[in-house]
Amino acid sequence: MRLVTVAHGTRLPAGNEVARSVTASAGARLGMPAVAAFVELASPLLSSVLSSPEPAVVVPLLLSTGYHVREDLAAVAGRALGPDALLAQAQVGRLGAAGARPGSPLVMVVAGSRDPLAGRDLALARDLLADAWGGPVRLATLGGLGDRPADVVRPGDAVSPYLLAEGFFATRCRAESLAAGASVVAEVLGPHPSIVDLVVARAQEQLAARRSA
Repeated sequence: MRLVTVAHGTRLPAGNEVARSVTASAGARLGMPAVAAFVELASPLLSSVLSSPEPAVVVPLLLSTGYHVREDLAAVAGRALGPDALLAQAQVGRLGAAGARPGSPLVMVVAGSRDPLAGRDLALARDLLADAWGGPVRLATLGGLGDRPADVVRPGDAVSPYLLAEGFFATRCRAESLAAGASVVAEVLGPHPSIVDLVVARAQEQLAARRSA
């Protein structure tokens, strides 16, 4: 048995390295071989990895329900990473490292989706972050349904990108949030220990379900 994670993929090599780092750490924790795969824009593609006959537990490195989770990955992978309290913990850690004060005005910026189920997940992720942050959190989206950072971020706000890795959306989040007056824009989630914990937990869920089937 091996661990296969699947991320969206980006043309920015550093962004793809986040998936590989998280996957390697989770595989070591689980005591199994591990490989990071991608939906597009990077290699190896998931279809190529799964062409091997070796059995695998597949964990999406995607933060909410959406097209990829419901369509591309539905037959082979478990549920999305988010929403989850461990993601909120990682966000709070990144905000603290950036100098944001707990409980201060905060905006969570997400990539966004037109899928109503994704909207449900993102609202719950916002609420989990508010609980961990100790104050209200407003939500802005870079695409799909919802309000844009220019309409949500106010001067002096802190901003938490709900993004796993650097890439197109992270660059837009930083630029649009700062243009709207944000005082702090935290780093993306990256290979935070809580992300590794969550990937391990998702894999263990699938392994337990297989044993009980």
